[in-house]
Amino acid sequence: MDSQTWQNWARCADARPTRYATPSTVTELSTEIGRAAAEGLQVKCVGAGHSFTPIAATDGVMISLDNLQGIESVVPTTEPSGALVTVFAGTRLHALNPALWDLGLAMANLGDIDAQSIAGAISTGTHGTGARFGGIAHQVRALQLVLADGTVVDCSDEENPELFHAARIGLGAIGVIAKVTLQCVDAFLMRAVEAPGLLSETLAGLDEHVAGTDHFEFYWFPHTDRVLTKHNTRLPADRAVDPVHPVRAFVEDELLSNVLFDGINRVATAIPSAIPSINGFTARALSRREYVNRSFEVFASPRRVRFREMEYAVPAEAVSDTLREIDRWLNKSDVTVAFPVEVRFAAADDVWMSTANGRDTAYIAVHQYHRRDHREYFDAVEAIARGVDGRPHWGKLHSRTADDLRPSYRHFDAFVSVRDKYDPARLFDNAYLRQVLG
Repeated sequence: MDSQTWQNWARCADARPTRYATPSTVTELSTEIGRAAAEGLQVKCVGAGHSFTPIAATDGVMISLDNLQGIESVVPTTEPSGALVTVFAGTRLHALNPALWDLGLAMANLGDIDAQSIAGAISTGTHGTGARFGGIAHQVRALQLVLADGTVVDCSDEENPELFHAARIGLGAIGVIAKVTLQCVDAFLMRAVEAPGLLSETLAGLDEHVAGTDHFEFYWFPHTDRVLTKHNTRLPADRAVDPVHPVRAFVEDELLSNVLFDGINRVATAIPSAIPSINGFTARALSRREYVNRSFEVFASPRRVRFREMEYAVPAEAVSDTLREIDRWLNKSDVTVAFPVEVRFAAADDVWMSTANGRDTAYIAVHQYHRRDHREYFDAVEAIARGVDGRPHWGKLHSRTADDLRPSYRHFDAFVSVRDKYDPARLFDNAYLRQVLG
């Protein structure tokens, strides 16, 4: 943020807040919220700005939690083994994960980037992949919130359970998260096997891939039948690491995946008709690699090429048909897409506003380079996903509204009731929340 304007990472949402606050204690956070309420200004919190939606935008008081970071306490647990770790809400995942490792701990599952704050990741429903694992909110065991009247409240399954159920993925609508207590597991390594393949073969064996691998995902190159599969298997932390050689890692993860990929997209922007050929060449150039590293270093990858993203959670059993329908639409349209389609998986969970609530889920994420128009492509994918009761990621682009989201979430009205109870004056409201919550 400069002195006047805030923008998200993707440069597709911005705001001009009246005031920008950076509290460094929970007391200061409470004071800022109370002050805003007294002044009649709305409040939104912002983390790393990695949401593509304007979920954090406000013309009132924008609060950054960047000065509210670090681990507060660690309480060992035996069932499951690991520990309950309480962290301040502004803690970035890229800082939290190494700190946990030094304590012999890890988060059970993570997304594919680690720039977010823990509060931002929870509030928007950030997830990883793995048919036996839930998203980050599923790992939350307690929260400390600052409510609209400045009150600081603790909540969990045992204490203020209704508030806890709503706030685990609260969209910033219930209160401001000050602290998060996570159920962490014993530190573990992962063996990563990345290999090129065919979409048709991957879909034919999808059940085996998903059930037989701890964390499976794949990337499909549109306009081709080619994919890159990723099979990540959990290993004990005392095994020897065998990371990608630094030179190869620099070439493949930095030069090819970021520098060269940005150049490819610049060419594709100028010559869209070349994209199918470019995708075919890129996919054929991929080679197999296998390595063992600390879990968080396998989960997350650097993403420096700016893009727009939409992601839909569909019932796991519908993912193959949904991808085939997207492929059919691309084949008959004039739209070309250079970015791979990312496909991941998650176990059903009980978090009220989770996109995986009540059903085993597959995630289909589509991207478009930030210099190209994404709307026709995203609208088409959204229509296809809605046909199988797809649920949009709260932090990624979509056009859904409260009226058509309500039937997809059995706890939607309960969530709204909790919001009405704790923020009746809509201190934490903004245009995005009016769109998705009414």
